[in-house]
Amino acid sequence: MAFELPPLPYPKNALEPHTSAQTLDFHHGKHHQAYVTNLNNLVKGTPQENQSLEELIKASYKDESKTGIFNNAAQVWNHTFFWNCMKPNGGGQPSGDVAQAIEKVGGLHKFKDDFKAAAVGQFGSGWAWLVADKGQVKITKTANAVNPLAEGQTALLTCDVWEHAYYLDYQNRRPDFLQAFLDHLINWDFVAQNLSKAR
Repeated sequence: MAFELPPLPYPKNALEPHTSAQTLDFHHGKHHQAYVTNLNNLVKGTPQENQSLEELIKASYKDESKTGIFNNAAQVWNHTFFWNCMKPNGGGQPSGDVAQAIEKVGGLHKFKDDFKAAAVGQFGSGWAWLVADKGQVKITKTANAVNPLAEGQTALLTCDVWEHAYYLDYQNRRPDFLQAFLDHLINWDFVAQNLSKAR
């Protein structure tokens, strides 16, 4: 069964002024769609055709003969996850178990500083993550398509720092994009759902 581009969980203009409809039009409609199309072409007529995204990612990670499959499968998964990490009028304060988890990494202010530093410090293309790993919550970053699923961790939150995620709105100001993401876009309810699955 062919993979499909999942719809955005909100209208394209819902994240303005922090992320424009134009950015989502390109990022979701062109970049994310290209990963879906490429993945379908790579697995068509192979035993991988009937595997889930998660199975493909785990089976192809660090297998040089399947680099194309890994990169495209992981990017389809990463982007779908990223869209859900944001919501209109997001940001604010986490609550419940998420608030407790954020306290364990030094509180909300330190979390924002450390997450931003990881994202801004990711050389080239990649992702910043909040993950659950062996009962601990921590901030990580990955290059290119690599994600926590491949590393045996549970993703709680991510921000895409490939240039196409922000260049139309912020040009080379990656730190400004990160600040807007942290202050105005995070969907803490989605983070809470992921944290509950990790436990």
